[in-house]
Amino acid sequence: MRVAVLGGSGFIGPRVMRRLVEHGHEVHCMDIAAEAPALDPLRDRVQITRGDITLMDDVVEALTLSKPDRVLNLAYALGAGDRDPHPQVRLNILGMDNCFEAARILGIRRVVYASSLAVYGPQRLHGERAVTEDDLCLGTGIYAVSKIFNEHQAEWYNRAFDMAITGVRPANITGPDKVRGSMNHVQCQVLPARGEPVSFPYRDTMTLPLNVEDIAEVFLRVTLAEETHYPIYNSGGNSTSLGELAGIVRDFLPDAEITFDEDEGGRDSSGLFLMDNSRLVEEFEVEYAPFRQRVLETLNEVRRIEGLPPIG
Repeated sequence: MRVAVLGGSGFIGPRVMRRLVEHGHEVHCMDIAAEAPALDPLRDRVQITRGDITLMDDVVEALTLSKPDRVLNLAYALGAGDRDPHPQVRLNILGMDNCFEAARILGIRRVVYASSLAVYGPQRLHGERAVTEDDLCLGTGIYAVSKIFNEHQAEWYNRAFDMAITGVRPANITGPDKVRGSMNHVQCQVLPARGEPVSFPYRDTMTLPLNVEDIAEVFLRVTLAEETHYPIYNSGGNSTSLGELAGIVRDFLPDAEITFDEDEGGRDSSGLFLMDNSRLVEEFEVEYAPFRQRVLETLNEVRRIEGLPPIG
């Protein structure tokens, strides 16, 4: 099978492409940062071309060249907040439209894209329960609203052109090399692994981390599916407070300097941290590695990069 990955140089893309290649698939990556170091381990196994997803001609050219059976769009602006909305709208909404429209023009029916748990808004709007894909999308920031609009874009293309576009709503994706997006759960692992102190306002701030290797496996399975039963899937994750995560880190690094200004005060302002993923698990038989194991892997990968001995 041939798979085109748009925006493959980021945090998730290289891991998905590695899996695709290992499963024997032909992969073409289009990215505006075609020379990104994250792509170096894949250069002899993946066709990589430079292209800007905000330019329709670039997307059509890339898909014409690769002639894919599947398209996976991971190109998105992360971590910009609500400042400077114009480039975010161009990339996140126009870019997604270019992906869907180019696929339609070229007769590529199966497209997979990344939505986000941000579409739901904060947990307090839903009560103390796990949200499902049928719950209201109440997110209000530029990133969340863009993701909500993307889901409507996919719905319109599926309905109007009988396409099979599927979205995944990832949780707070975590791992050793993440530098954008939700970062408190990353900092709570990466900085202590380097031997650096880290401090947070509230011990009870909640998060929903999911290791990047686990979400890469989700995107692999959803992308390779001939059809999906639903247009959107929750990834699920590991609901935990920063205090609980700090405790796991200290189990492996007893001298880790992780401090909190206050024990309480962060839960009510936390993002979504209870997410039901039974739809994904039942259809794709997804089984995530234990969270403690993933934390240890992250700590040791950071220590390897820093030239420090492994732990655990």
